[in-house]
Amino acid sequence: MKATETNFLEFMRGIKQFQIPIYQRTYSWNEKQCQQLWNDIERVAQDESLNAHFLGSVVYVEKGLYQVTSIPQLLVIDGQQRLTTISLFLTAFAHILEAGEKECTMISAKKVRNYYLFNADEEDEMKYKMYLTRKDRDTFIQIIEEKELAEDASIKIVRNYQFFLDKLRKSQLTLDQIYTGLTKLILVDIALDRDKDNPQLIFESLNSTGLDLSQADLIRNYFLMGLEPKQQEQLYHDYWHKLEQKFDELTDHNYFDRFIRDYLTIKTGQIPNINSVYESFKQYMDKNKAWTVEEIIQDIYQYGLYYLNLALKSNDLDLELVMQDIRTLKVDVAYPFLMEVYHDYDQKLIDKREFIHILRLVESYVFRRAICGIPPNSLNKTFARLAREINKDEYLESLNAIFLLKTSNHRFPMDYEFKRELQIKDIYHFRNRNYLLRKLENYQRKELISVQNYTIEHVLPQNSRLSKEWQEMLGENWESIQKTYLHTIGNLTLTGYNSELSDRPFYEKQTIEGGFKYSPLWLNRSLAKLEKWDEEEILRRAKTLAERAVEIWKLPHVSEEILKKYKKDEKANRSESYSITQFQLMGSLKELFERLRAQILDLDSTIKEEVKKHYIAYKMSTNFVDIAPMKYSLKLFLNMGIGEVHDPKGICRDVSKIGHRGNGDIEIKVSSIEEIPYVMTLIRQSFEKHNE
Repeated sequence: MKATETNFLEFMRGIKQFQIPIYQRTYSWNEKQCQQLWNDIERVAQDESLNAHFLGSVVYVEKGLYQVTSIPQLLVIDGQQRLTTISLFLTAFAHILEAGEKECTMISAKKVRNYYLFNADEEDEMKYKMYLTRKDRDTFIQIIEEKELAEDASIKIVRNYQFFLDKLRKSQLTLDQIYTGLTKLILVDIALDRDKDNPQLIFESLNSTGLDLSQADLIRNYFLMGLEPKQQEQLYHDYWHKLEQKFDELTDHNYFDRFIRDYLTIKTGQIPNINSVYESFKQYMDKNKAWTVEEIIQDIYQYGLYYLNLALKSNDLDLELVMQDIRTLKVDVAYPFLMEVYHDYDQKLIDKREFIHILRLVESYVFRRAICGIPPNSLNKTFARLAREINKDEYLESLNAIFLLKTSNHRFPMDYEFKRELQIKDIYHFRNRNYLLRKLENYQRKELISVQNYTIEHVLPQNSRLSKEWQEMLGENWESIQKTYLHTIGNLTLTGYNSELSDRPFYEKQTIEGGFKYSPLWLNRSLAKLEKWDEEEILRRAKTLAERAVEIWKLPHVSEEILKKYKKDEKANRSESYSITQFQLMGSLKELFERLRAQILDLDSTIKEEVKKHYIAYKMSTNFVDIAPMKYSLKLFLNMGIGEVHDPKGICRDVSKIGHRGNGDIEIKVSSIEEIPYVMTLIRQSFEKHNE
């Protein structure tokens, strides 16, 4: 690597071409960065005591990459934003000169173009000093050649060029002063030797201080940076760019990063932090060196298509009908599992009927839990490990059994719980109320009703000052009845005549034009036949709707015999024929272990204790602490990195680079009962991390 401080204008002179690799992100500077550059140039232009302004660095690969031309073609690893922006500045400067709007005695427009924008004696693409990527390239060339802009021109390039034209026209400085400012710009010229330097490592170090690159950007560069240009072009266009274009259709630009995180979750069984996906990806690749770059990109591309079908739209109408419901519930945490199932469907391990059944099971699982108020914080870990729990020779059978065997906060609510909670829950303020009413209405319908054409109607009105008719119908406890049942499912329906129905008495709500007796909706059919609307009828209707709900959001079903089989398998896998007695704990060490063990198990009723050959593991979906009994003490291993733990006493030891028993990179030695309270504060941190 050669690093040299140099004058920017001298750096740009001479025959050369700076190429932006196909995998680099498009030009992204906004007015804020352009304004800062303009301020810096104005400042050094006016202040004679300032001899230079430092721009930063430009890093490029100099050797061994191109042999087909005599013109040096320099592959820019870092610095494309600065090079492109100052080239736009120089183009605006030349335009002002050429148009005669202002004068400059120091340089002509022709020289600005020939020195800094073009390789004057070259032809075709070789005549441009900056050769950008994708759509940016055409727009940039149209601007520096002063041609008419295409309709799909790169907006940021056009805006920033116009920004500098406007600044140059309005500036109180002469063009001689401004050009003097340009001559004071300094940068560090960093030329890499591809045969000796690792561009990826240098790129990472340059971008480790918060440059606005996504995790997916870093992974893309990781793959493509080390390849020859033709292979870069082929893999980028055939796979990665196609995914990027499709992900651009999603409103949230973080979806690509989330997909990569979910892809890693499938492959490793662990959920990476969304901000450290790139590091997790490199670790995964280090363990799978048998994969070629093309194979891994093809695999990512295939899973990316599964993800997009789930998150955006499937071309299969049967699947899309189910996936729309899953999207409505915002079940992103299930995507790692569903992508794996999608892959199995693609590989014909399951057929379409089975795939749809699994999608509906996931929908029921998530929705029932939401109705029953079960905290969703364990769902990501449940779905992260679900595919690995399935016996793929008995796909549906094993999945049904696995769901039914889940307990505590991981449970699949039984029919009795689901019906009970649905009847008493405040549905009106429930996030998925429209989804709930739509599904109830459209159950077994061939001509589906769109709830977007209707609004939610309270049969018993919301107005706290109920009319005499309503008070008489409800009885002397009318206030209590209204307060208790107002927003529950029994009192809610859909109508296109909400304002007309308003607070009218029940009979009028039935009989006016657009009332319940004239409604085409199933939800209003029973309301049309009633003579009164009171507590008894609200409860009766709630029960009817709850019975319908368990038919829509079905419980998994397997026979007791099959369920027993999976219970036995679960116990067999858990015990592994090891026992705590094998550690021969005695005296004070046994008491220490028992006290610590009790406090760990008290953290949550669903914590599992598993005895291994060399340690005892405590886990939710994965181990959060392991205890390895020694002769006179206990060694604990926390499943955290040393940088994640808050340890004021400094008793944690980083063993990430040392061979050790147990899971995790932190070792703690415990010798006395007095140490337990502090040690538990450390264990609790690991528990909370793995139970988010």
